[in-house]
Amino acid sequence: MILFGIPNCNTVKKAKDWLKKNNIDFQFHDFKKSGIDELKLNQWCDVFGWEKLLNKKGTTFKKLSLEEQAAIDSQERAVEFLKLKTSAIKRPILEKDGAAVLISFDKEQYAQLFGL
Repeated sequence: MILFGIPNCNTVKKAKDWLKKNNIDFQFHDFKKSGIDELKLNQWCDVFGWEKLLNKKGTTFKKLSLEEQAAIDSQERAVEFLKLKTSAIKRPILEKDGAAVLISFDKEQYAQLFGL
């Protein structure tokens, strides 16, 4: 089990706390410090869709000009942007057995995944 995110994100903190509270072992991958590669980003896009992976509500995306925002119009362009600006990745992402299974945090979805 790997939880991907950045440590100062409130949603990531909620996910980490939930996993710990429910005694679920996991590793944490801080993609702000450790980065994330193009292959992993494309895998996540294949599971969730690039539009969902790209956090358009966050400040990193909102700081872009309207032209820059409009230019991110495909998976290829989204992956290139997210590789450079990891804080624009919707988070957290939970991988189980090497496959992405959940994006963001919803305690009901987590409970269902773990049969709790």
